[in-house]
Amino acid sequence: MNSINSSSLHDLLGIPLDTPLNIDEMCGRLHPVLYPAPALSLRLEQFCNALVVAMESLGISVLSAEEASGEDGRFSPGTVILAPGYFPDDLLAINRVTTLYNNIIVGIYDEPAPITRDSSPQQRLDAIVGRLARDMVHILVYVTDQSWTICTMNGGVVTFPTSFPLQEDVRCSLVPKLTAQVVPPRAEELDLLHGELHTGTEEFATVAADFMQCSALWSNNASLLTHTSTKGLDYRSVFYQRIVARYLDQRSGMSYGFFASQRPVAVMPALFSAGAGLLPVRLQGDDLFVPVPQIRVITTRSGCRKNHLDPKRDLVEIGLIQCNGKGRAYLKTPTGVSPETIAKPSFDTLTILAHALGNALVASILMTLNPKATFPSHLARFGASMTHWHDYPHLCQLPVGYYLHGESNPPVACSTPQSAAYSLLGKIAALEVALEQGTEYRGDVHIEPNHGTNIVGILSLAETALLLNPALSLEVITEER
Repeated sequence: MNSINSSSLHDLLGIPLDTPLNIDEMCGRLHPVLYPAPALSLRLEQFCNALVVAMESLGISVLSAEEASGEDGRFSPGTVILAPGYFPDDLLAINRVTTLYNNIIVGIYDEPAPITRDSSPQQRLDAIVGRLARDMVHILVYVTDQSWTICTMNGGVVTFPTSFPLQEDVRCSLVPKLTAQVVPPRAEELDLLHGELHTGTEEFATVAADFMQCSALWSNNASLLTHTSTKGLDYRSVFYQRIVARYLDQRSGMSYGFFASQRPVAVMPALFSAGAGLLPVRLQGDDLFVPVPQIRVITTRSGCRKNHLDPKRDLVEIGLIQCNGKGRAYLKTPTGVSPETIAKPSFDTLTILAHALGNALVASILMTLNPKATFPSHLARFGASMTHWHDYPHLCQLPVGYYLHGESNPPVACSTPQSAAYSLLGKIAALEVALEQGTEYRGDVHIEPNHGTNIVGILSLAETALLLNPALSLEVITEER
């Protein structure tokens, strides 16, 4: 049983009520269609036959293109299109859907993945995004005699050492990626407040200094040195280039990771009885009722170079305002930014807000169950930091008092409602572990399988960066700045 029910997740963060959070639910929601190219190699034909068998053994019906097509010849929204082979422009699967937002298209190829274990994160991102744009698909599957590999838009790569897909691999790895689509925040999902982030304040200067120290400490870490421009991609036509631009909400490129600084939030203690405006949270077998505050977060804008930040250009504010029991997100762009600078919210916006909201809920609960805890007072005075990158820390790098969670979650991508739900629910589970152990809670380390890591807690961005990049010292960076 989840600590927060689906109705509350919907009200707080806009997560759809029918969002599947476990793999059995994901299998039940999946509606794939097999749409092969005019000519398939024997290897691809055999692979796809095995894939269909594996899916059907999981209770997933795979339709033919004829069965899945409507009267207009298009596939209905929500259909996952398995597109093996090499297509001419006029037969691309994108031509048979109404929008890239409503259908996941999977390109399946008889060739090795264009990356190796020696590929840098930048090479990996370039290869994946380039092929996605070329063939107008969301997910890539590469098939050889010895293995098959899944590549996703967020740079996730997973290889299976079998020539045909096994049921367990399809269930635990492929299905979650086909269920949860990578989609950037849409304009209608948050209020855009252009020029309302004031960059001349003392608060902003303090926050910016932390970001700059953090950025410098990450400057030589290949896990964050990744940015692929949409301008240099090999599109089949101007028409398809426009579709990609629209899908990415006119972003100039794709990049990995984010830094975020949650601003101070004074929370009220959780109660043991229900009341208006209180959120029910199940913890250690009991129900607590938690006040839900407004939250503010300064974070890096989408597509900026995290290792070379310009604070007055690259930082934006996002937040969550509660109104009539519903959460409404907003985005504030910096004052004085030229119209040419496109300030877009991170693909991870919902996850960032979920973590920030979770921090406030944790603080409220600790005020009631452990009044001597330092986390609530620290959150009220200094806020909290969040660092996300597409790699995983060594256990020796984990901060004291930070609790690990998420390792066994289905491997969904960023920007999915599942990712946000796992962030919030996992944080409550991490708190529960701390309470059961009688140890201090200072933050959490959220592992996202086949994706990356979120480290969230009372350490500053620079302090967190120093733990993960120990080759540089904070004192040296401070002197350089």
